[in-house]
Amino acid sequence: MNTSKKILITGGAGFIGSNLALKLLDDGYHVTVLDNLSKQIHGEDYSQSPLYLSIRDKVEFIRGSVQNRDDWIKALEGVDAVVHLAAETGTGQSMYEVENYTDVNVKGTSIFLDILANQPHGIKTMVVASSRSIYGEGKYKCSTHGDVYPIERKDDDMSKGDFEVKCPVCGENVVLMATDEDSKIHPSSIYGITKQVQEQMFMVMGKSLNIDAVALRFQNVYGAGQSLSNPYTGILSIFSTRIMNGNDINVFEDGLESRDFVYIDDVVDSIILSLSNKKAAGNVYGVGTGECIDVLTVASTLKEIYQSDSNIVISGNYRLGDIRHNYADLTKIKSELGFEPKVSFAEGMKHFTTWVKKQAIQTDLYDESIKEMKSKGLYK
Repeated sequence: MNTSKKILITGGAGFIGSNLALKLLDDGYHVTVLDNLSKQIHGEDYSQSPLYLSIRDKVEFIRGSVQNRDDWIKALEGVDAVVHLAAETGTGQSMYEVENYTDVNVKGTSIFLDILANQPHGIKTMVVASSRSIYGEGKYKCSTHGDVYPIERKDDDMSKGDFEVKCPVCGENVVLMATDEDSKIHPSSIYGITKQVQEQMFMVMGKSLNIDAVALRFQNVYGAGQSLSNPYTGILSIFSTRIMNGNDINVFEDGLESRDFVYIDDVVDSIILSLSNKKAAGNVYGVGTGECIDVLTVASTLKEIYQSDSNIVISGNYRLGDIRHNYADLTKIKSELGFEPKVSFAEGMKHFTTWVKKQAIQTDLYDESIKEMKSKGLYK
């Protein structure tokens, strides 16, 4: 699909972007990166950010914003393919930074697509990072009503310690199913809504402009190199930072909520397959491992690996808008693109924790983030 040797990665100094950039460089591509070096990702001094340092002097780097048309125009010069990763991320934070998330994720994407529609360019392929958050609670099976797509869990139920997902028809507990690409889209956060809009804009404009467009719905991406200072995304980072600072681990709900944790190397592979395989054009794909791991298992595994004395506190606290479970059905991406996750959870955790142990201990901003969410009425 893509014979390009010059690729733009927006958000290319971030976790996924920097890893993708290094892999593409190894494969002989010329890589341009557009990134604003956000403090939430790179810390107070971006010049010391390991993510930024990993690509500095290796790529054509443009410090700029996807909210700035001139930055887009500069970054797109001579480019054949775009991987659009730049976004504000985090479901909880999106519920009170509504304007910021919408401006960056939706307006930033609209500026890019407006340029493609109205100015000369050489873009043949474009890939956008979508998210499993667009599914909301995802796909379940009711013993009476078959496949169902539950609505957001109720505050009244969760306040009583009932965190299970209910059938939207009869109200009975339902059984988790793998979420496939044809599952109902009904995001339960502003972040999820912006991701839904991003991918729909890409697919509509790709068809209109005869550009190969692909949307990848990532599950929970983790691995060596992810931000340890951002308290709004990534429980592996949050729990690790808590442990390294000698603090207890606060596990929400009853600890049995689960996620599909996919290692960074596998995510990079999925993007490269989307750039190189003609079958990807015009399609959306779920990207994960096809397995779910509960949060209590994550916390216990980290505590054991780090040989920590931190307590695991199953608090019963919860965040409004959080989903209970989700994991990817990989049938489509396996059959059409040959994608196969290579890194197991056990292996990925080993890689991740080995890397964490080599890092300087980060300031633990978790309590601060909880206070912020509590003040907005989102944390119970």
